[in-house]
Formats: sequence, C-alpha cells, structure tokens
Amino acid sequence: MIKEIVLRVAESIIGFAGGLAVGAGYVAFLTVLGIIPRLIQLSKTSHLLKVYAACIILGSMFGIYLSFADVSWDHPVILVVIWGAFHGIFVGMIAAGLTEILNVFPLLSKRIGLNRYLKGLMMAIVFGKVAGSLFQWLYFVQ
Repeated sequence: MIKEIVLRVAESIIGFAGGLAVGAGYVAFLTVLGIIPRLIQLSKTSHLLKVYAACIILGSMFGIYLSFADVSWDHPVILVVIWGAFHGIFVGMIAAGLTEILNVFPLLSKRIGLNRYLKGLMMAIVFGKVAGSLFQWLYFVQ
C-alpha cells in the first residue's frame, strides 16, 4: 500500500518535471526565435494580438486535455479532414516561420549553388512533405 503511494508520488513528480521541461522548451522555441511575432508581422495582423495569445493558450490547454482524457473521435469524415487541415496549417506555419527566421533555404541555396532554383526547391520540399504525410496516413494508419 505504502509502496504504491510512493510509486504514484514519484510518477507524479517525474511527470510534472517532464511537463515543465517540455513547456519551457515550447515557450523558448516560440519566444527566443520570434516565430509568432514574425508570422504576425508577415500576415499584417497585429491588431489581432489578443486573439493570437488566446488561441495559443486555448490550443495548448485543449491539447493537454486531449492528451489526458479518454476521448474518442467518431465524427463525419469531413470534420476529420477539416481538423487535419488545421493541424497541417499549424505545423506548416510553424515550420515556415522557423525557416524564415533562420533563413535556412536562402543560405542553403546559396551554398550549394541553387539560387535561381529556390522556388523549385521550396516546391519540392512542400510536395515531398505532402507525399510523405499521405503515405504515412494511408499506409501505416489505415
């Protein structure tokens, strides 16, 4: 009985510490690199700053809820497609913001001599990501 309580307390402490580490990394990723401010600047939507903050907080809280709750998704296919599109847009915008901040692709194209093919390089990466995601979902998930 006592051994089980000690084990539960230890698991709780380890879980809490892990959550703090991941949360700190997420906040550092968003703030130090300036991804969200850059996305706001590029989209010219600085008047929606409070909406951005609310969306980040609510999205994080909803993600935490889905991680810990036993929720099943039995919705029509169209809602699942819309949900997946929102996830793809989020991940794509974060990745685009990160590459924009770090100037990854312009530096890469200059170093390997593909300056005039930068648009083609970007399209190849986009289509490769889409094809890889579709392959994963159609082959491994279904």
